[in-house]
Amino acid sequence: MCTQILPPGGALICEECKLKLAYVKNPRCKKCGKPLESPGKEYCRDCTKKKHYYNEGRVVWIYTKEMRQSIYRFKYNNKREYADFYVKELVRLYGGWITGLEVEAIIPVPMYNRKYRVRGFNQAQVLAEGIGREMNIPVLSEVVGRNKSTIAQKNLNNKERQENIKNAFKITNNKVKLNKILLVDDIYTTGSTMDAVSRVLRENGTKEIFFVCLCTSGVN
Repeated sequence: MCTQILPPGGALICEECKLKLAYVKNPRCKKCGKPLESPGKEYCRDCTKKKHYYNEGRVVWIYTKEMRQSIYRFKYNNKREYADFYVKELVRLYGGWITGLEVEAIIPVPMYNRKYRVRGFNQAQVLAEGIGREMNIPVLSEVVGRNKSTIAQKNLNNKERQENIKNAFKITNNKVKLNKILLVDDIYTTGSTMDAVSRVLRENGTKEIFFVCLCTSGVN
């Protein structure tokens, strides 16, 4: 987080930085996993207004300044080693939940080919592969592909997000039939991207779709 050299001993983050991170805690939305402002609520505003194509999701952190800067360096400054910490924390918090799901495979949210060539890697795939190694679950990166390049979702409203991501994904391997899968991405906001991927998977016969993400917006 602070970009300083860690002392010997194997720690993946300094204690001072870890204390700055805002972990998602209960109460949380029963659908997408976002933090809720009231323990009397069961679902966030987004999930009460729209039908999702996935079953349920979990998120590790709230997207504060510290995580925003860290994920930016991870994605755009080729700091792939950051994924070691992200994955360790995700598995520590939700490994039991993932085990209980008994998913057949992990699928990363795909990146458009041109963007992949520029960046050199798909951050969702790096995370998925880390989770797969930790939990001994196969990772299938060639099942879903991206049809088109989309603009960054962060500056769009909900309607614009849905239009931006519409028809952006496709099944690239029809021979792979999965009943239960886990999707992986870095940031969850309104769920438009997760829904778009989930929809094409359901059309291909997948019955149950769950997801994990690193970050989400604040209390909803």
